[in-house]
Amino acid sequence: MDALELLLHRRSQPRLKAPAPKGEVLENIMQAALRAPDHAALTPWRFIICEESGLQKLGALFEQSAIDNGKSEKEIERAPQLPLRAPMVIVAIAKYTENAKVPRIEQVASASCAVMAMQMAAIAQGFNGIWRSGAYAQCDVVREGLRVGEEDEIVGFLYLGTPAFDTPIAPARNSADYFERLI
Repeated sequence: MDALELLLHRRSQPRLKAPAPKGEVLENIMQAALRAPDHAALTPWRFIICEESGLQKLGALFEQSAIDNGKSEKEIERAPQLPLRAPMVIVAIAKYTENAKVPRIEQVASASCAVMAMQMAAIAQGFNGIWRSGAYAQCDVVREGLRVGEEDEIVGFLYLGTPAFDTPIAPARNSADYFERLI
């Protein structure tokens, strides 16, 4: 798949099955993350790969979060199953470093770029994924369980695996609805 085709037809895939990326394919995905824009070479990222028992541990954190936050019984029951929707979940964390030239928002944006780069690398190699965030990314139970620093931010959970079905191509959007020229 050529790079332009990849970018123009990128689409998240919520239905994922085994196998997960591994070996050289996974290394390519990790290396793609490390090529994200990085002003002042701060390397403002940290990634946690969850597979097998790691998915269970992440699910346990989600479950404890649901309990501690007074969620419904249904949500508490569902919480430990959430990471099991894919054979691999990569937790992406923006690791903040105070820097006069690189504001916090730019460091979070860098970590976010790394997530997209990982998904693109996965798709380019025949896998796919979906980037999820939500309340668990902001919850202290999850943050503490993953040793996320007070100033750091979980930018998302990248679910990766083999697409369970072909991902349909989304219709193109009209760029004029989103772009304007400053003259």
